[in-house]
Amino acid sequence: MRVVFAGTPDAAVPALEAVAASRHELVAVVTRPDAPAGRGRRLEASPVRRRAEQLGVEVLTPARVRDEDFLERLRALAPDACPVVAYGNLIPPTALDIPTHGWVNLHFSLLPAWRGAAPVQHALMAGDEMTGASTFVIERGLDTGPVLGVMTEAVRPRDTAGDLLGRLARAGAGLLVATLDGLEAGELVPVPQPAEGVSLAPKIEVDDARVDWALPALAVDRRVRGCTPAPGAWTTFRGERLKLEPVEVTVDADLPPDLQQARPRPGEVVATKRAVFVGTGTDPVRLGVVQAHGKKPMPAPDWARGVRVTTGERVGDE
Repeated sequence: MRVVFAGTPDAAVPALEAVAASRHELVAVVTRPDAPAGRGRRLEASPVRRRAEQLGVEVLTPARVRDEDFLERLRALAPDACPVVAYGNLIPPTALDIPTHGWVNLHFSLLPAWRGAAPVQHALMAGDEMTGASTFVIERGLDTGPVLGVMTEAVRPRDTAGDLLGRLARAGAGLLVATLDGLEAGELVPVPQPAEGVSLAPKIEVDDARVDWALPALAVDRRVRGCTPAPGAWTTFRGERLKLEPVEVTVDADLPPDLQQARPRPGEVVATKRAVFVGTGTDPVRLGVVQAHGKKPMPAPDWARGVRVTTGERVGDE
């Protein structure tokens, strides 16, 4: 089939490469326009654009998919299908009708669970033990179209959102190509999503990544891992933001004897020579790597020695 691929971030690159290497003809790639990035706020091309240019494929960067110039070019390309992975723009009806087999989205959840922009992050924060990826035909609703294919992936105990998304991106690339193969052969029957089991996964904003130390230790652990690497979990200490990499839920054997007898209050910091513990609504957690404002990331014990944490100090109160 003639295909036009749409995608933007790093997570879409494995699928782009798989489609380019498949028997289908990749005639163009659609991605978001170059955007400011980094401290200098210089315009940077998306990861998908950079890889597409390396592959020698035509790249289209419409500001809006409904722009007539883009729609005219898409019609001229005459795609049989438009595979999509994390493109980041809504596809209007005028564009949905152009490819013969529609726009086929690779979504990183087991639909109808976790419809929306951040399915992997929400699955981790909810404590899901199993997730996966789905291919479906895009329609007007948010990730509501009929499903074409599914793959499953176990969530590992120490997965971050970055870890899990990386595995799903690589495995999902094969699912997307298999879906295109099935559409070409006429072997796939779109299955409507059930009305039960729907959950939503809106974008995780910076404020959502702030740790609530009153929550149980497991919930704190899941939130930090779900927000790693982006937008990055954080708390405050002495009025300044402190970024957090994954923490470790403790059991009594992990704790000094005094902490086994008197658990720290939620947010209370207890620093030893080799570890830094913070109280939660249940058991303390051990901090891993932290990053204070204006500083480089460092192991929590090094940070605690540098700032001279005193007895009874807390994080997250400001």
